[in-house]
Amino acid sequence: MNRSDWIRRGAEIELARRHFFDFCKLRMPDFYKPNRKYLVDLCNDLENFLTSDDQVLVVNEPPRHGKSLTATNYVEWLLGRDSTERIMTGSYNETLSTVFSKSVRNTIQEVKADDSVLVYNDIFPDTHIKYGDAAMNMWSLEGSPVNNYLATSPSGTATGFGADLIIIDDVIKSAQEANNANRLDDIYHWYIDTMLSRLEKGGKVLIIMTRWASGDLAGRVLTEMPKAGYKVKHINMKALQDDGTMLCDDVLSLAEYKQKTSVMSPEIAAANYQQEPIDLKGTLYQKFNTYTKQPEFSGIYAYCDTADEGSDYLVSIVYGIYQQEPYILDVVMTQEPMEVTESLVTESYYRNKVNLARIESNNGGKGFARQVDTKLKNEYKTNRTVINWFHNGQNKDARILSNSSWVEEHMHYPEDWKSRFPVFFDAIKKYQRAGKNLHDDASDALTGVAESVMSMETNNHSQNRKQQIKSLRSLGLIN
Repeated sequence: MNRSDWIRRGAEIELARRHFFDFCKLRMPDFYKPNRKYLVDLCNDLENFLTSDDQVLVVNEPPRHGKSLTATNYVEWLLGRDSTERIMTGSYNETLSTVFSKSVRNTIQEVKADDSVLVYNDIFPDTHIKYGDAAMNMWSLEGSPVNNYLATSPSGTATGFGADLIIIDDVIKSAQEANNANRLDDIYHWYIDTMLSRLEKGGKVLIIMTRWASGDLAGRVLTEMPKAGYKVKHINMKALQDDGTMLCDDVLSLAEYKQKTSVMSPEIAAANYQQEPIDLKGTLYQKFNTYTKQPEFSGIYAYCDTADEGSDYLVSIVYGIYQQEPYILDVVMTQEPMEVTESLVTESYYRNKVNLARIESNNGGKGFARQVDTKLKNEYKTNRTVINWFHNGQNKDARILSNSSWVEEHMHYPEDWKSRFPVFFDAIKKYQRAGKNLHDDASDALTGVAESVMSMETNNHSQNRKQQIKSLRSLGLIN
């Protein structure tokens, strides 16, 4: 290299130490090009995240656009700038977490064999792996009094490690996992119970992943953590932009995008490339009829499904009947114990002037029904509501699926049901046609309402038919 080349290289190295995109560009110029705006913006956002008051940064990005690569480079850059930084990364499984760890470790340990070839220590000459630190998933840097890096997974451990920065990198493996509400719940609880508990005061969290489901880690963090007072920033990248252009033609052209997505199911393509949760494409209920003004009801009814197990919800739905169609008036959906729910349901029946309530007697439902009946008579001094309890032994999944079309066509919800019944709304809107739903209590109760109304309609037809036959016989028109 001549003198001018050395001067230029020195300037590039200095910029790489100061700015994350310059580091990435210097290390991998063929990928991190200045004209790839999404990469420039992403790197700048990651750099600014360090000094901002944001505590959590969620990045949703399409496949093959450099998610994991950028996350790996980020760790290398941070450790080069500060050898006391403690970073913990979480990946789908132990194999992937080890790959991530080895990539960072190997980069720092690069040996310079050619003066013209730039290596990591040209940028950060004082950053070295501590001698004898052989563990692939946990290691430290020379001069650091603590372990600097731990790689783990939902099946791994984080015991004894405190982190200044936690990076979660693509913890969902497939569409099958995205459709498994129990798996998504396990991942979220691993994050809050294990990973988040290791975060030091003032520490930050980076979650970088393809968006899969509304209940995936990104979705839960974006919904739940702001409620707990965390400041969360969201970067959402779609492969195909709203204006019809691609996020980056160099990485994925429109022709390639169409070719790839043409052989994929629409919901998986939308999740992978457009960050649209897969469950919102595969939900059972797609149509919701709403009303603003209550019509003149022929009667007020209720259906209640008591909780079978400790983690289940009690769901009680009060509805009015108008022209043989149900209009939902009130919903009680809670995991509170029975002594609490008895009062909540009783008050709902009294307030809404329920004429007839059907309560499933499975697993303690009969005792619950008796208590509600007693409370109405003794505490509210009313016998307006007739309480019927019954046993339901039919297959729950089959009932929900077979009645879903009727529910879509004939069920009516208050216009503001999202704000009035948020837990019920969320459960119904996200219930999957094909997939393992974490809870089916709301859909089960909604199906119970549908079955009750259809049974009522059948009984009315039967009574009308009997009355017609009786009238014809009185006229001597039939025997």
